[in-house]
Amino acid sequence: MVKVGGSIGRIKNHSIGTLLINISEGMDLDLAVKKYEAIVAPESYKRSKPIYSKKMLEDAKKTLQELGYMDSLSRRFATLEDITINNILFSDRDSSKAIKGNIFEEMSNDIAINPKKFSKVEEITIENFIQNVLPTARKLEVFLENKHSGNMTSLIAPEIKDSKTMFKWDNNFSWAYSGNITDSSMKDRVKELGGRVDGVLRFTHTWNYDGQNQSLMDLHVFMPNSRYKGFSGKVETHDNYPSGRRVGWNRRNDHLSGGVQDVDFTSPPGKNIPIENITFPSIDRMPEGVYIFKEHNWSLRQPTRSGFKAEIEFDGTIYSFECDRPLGQKEWVTLAEVTLKDGKFTMNEIFPSTTSSKEVWNLKTNQFHNVGVVCHSPNYWNNNSIGNKHYMFLLKNCINPEMPNSFYNEFLNQELNEHRKVMEALGSKLKLEDSEKQLSGLGFSSTKRNELIVQVEANTKRILKVKF
Repeated sequence: MVKVGGSIGRIKNHSIGTLLINISEGMDLDLAVKKYEAIVAPESYKRSKPIYSKKMLEDAKKTLQELGYMDSLSRRFATLEDITINNILFSDRDSSKAIKGNIFEEMSNDIAINPKKFSKVEEITIENFIQNVLPTARKLEVFLENKHSGNMTSLIAPEIKDSKTMFKWDNNFSWAYSGNITDSSMKDRVKELGGRVDGVLRFTHTWNYDGQNQSLMDLHVFMPNSRYKGFSGKVETHDNYPSGRRVGWNRRNDHLSGGVQDVDFTSPPGKNIPIENITFPSIDRMPEGVYIFKEHNWSLRQPTRSGFKAEIEFDGTIYSFECDRPLGQKEWVTLAEVTLKDGKFTMNEIFPSTTSSKEVWNLKTNQFHNVGVVCHSPNYWNNNSIGNKHYMFLLKNCINPEMPNSFYNEFLNQELNEHRKVMEALGSKLKLEDSEKQLSGLGFSSTKRNELIVQVEANTKRILKVKF
């Protein structure tokens, strides 16, 4: 008799093994391929290539022709001329002027500013900002931070202006965030891998999205009253685990609280973009107290020149974290503490913001940039109110270097649902052409907690922290 237990155990730790096992256990081929591609595909191609037949393609084409949508398929980057005045919350009233002065004065504008400088500025909610600040603003600038990389977005318009809208709202405009997504890429990938994103508390992380982090990293949630040695706020480079409970790595389940790590990655990344997920399904089972969220570089492997991204979500709000430096061997990073008391969660963010400047979509971070237009996402234009609201700060000289999809299935009318696989493939193949004339900048979802430093010039000039 051949002993196969060890071989099966090893193959389970590899993405191709997951595919083979799912198929052998009778999983639908389409679903099995989607789960496999969600593991191995780069983030910008994370939307699995849909499997469709010749008949499905012919049926979809017939439906598009019958419904008058053929002219609607061609898309391009939107421009200022595309947006009607009633959908603009703010438009820059001053034309761009060349900077005058000597070269040293010009270069001073490129100096990075430490975000901590704005830690005590006046705070204002986004709705209050729209209602009471924007109407009198003559000039608006935003402070672009490293953490905003995932907020980069572009408005997309129809190539043929009066073509029939394919979307759930009454205009033919859409949008895409960096990485070809419409909201949270981590949540999408977790769902594709069979993990849960509908619990009361979620912790997700990813790394190697730039191909520069080959380390084996883990995420952990330390439960209330777990005594964690060395928790001091300093760099921690040990493997001590607490006495008490936690969820992560070799303790995937906490039966008392229901916490579970349901998506894991155990191999060296290679060209893959790993993602891992911990969720707590029900608040009724969770003990009150402080839950500590940590990252751990379990095994440093080269090359490792970048960090990680993470999300913590509860009560419909997503808290995003990004570390742009590599973690050392066995190094721990504490992201946050979440306290559960009287059936409610409260957040205490511990992870510090980064200050090194980098270039994102033709703009340097940790600097102020001029806003050309502020508007809602198209699903909230013309008194529409469909899905999540997004607040868009479209920036001058912001150029999307990616090739966003023309449209996404999430946006499409119900009558196109039966052709989802073909429509998804069409949206991916009909890429937008490069254009320097475009409306791109920062977008913020109403479902995600975030903040933006703005400098407003009206009768006076002031700096505000807008809270989303």
